[in-house]
Amino acid sequence: MRNRVTLLFLVAALTAFGSAISGVPARAEKVVDPSTVAPEFREAAEKRRAEQVKLIECNNAAKVAKIQKRELPQFVAECFDKPADKP
Repeated sequence: MRNRVTLLFLVAALTAFGSAISGVPARAEKVVDPSTVAPEFREAAEKRRAEQVKLIECNNAAKVAKIQKRELPQFVAECFDKPADKP
């Protein structure tokens, strides 16, 4: 019985730490939907959604440009700080 508990604990620990080591996020942050937020918080939700969309676009641009992991934060920060091109 003790061996089973130890084995179960070991498997659970390896599963938890395995995802952290492999770089796979445990949970993903959902993109905010302003229509589901209370009216008094809608403006803040729209701003947060715009930030999230811009961050996703910058991460996708980094993937397309094949940016190395060590340079990724700087690339995304520079991309995020650039003003959006409006037609």
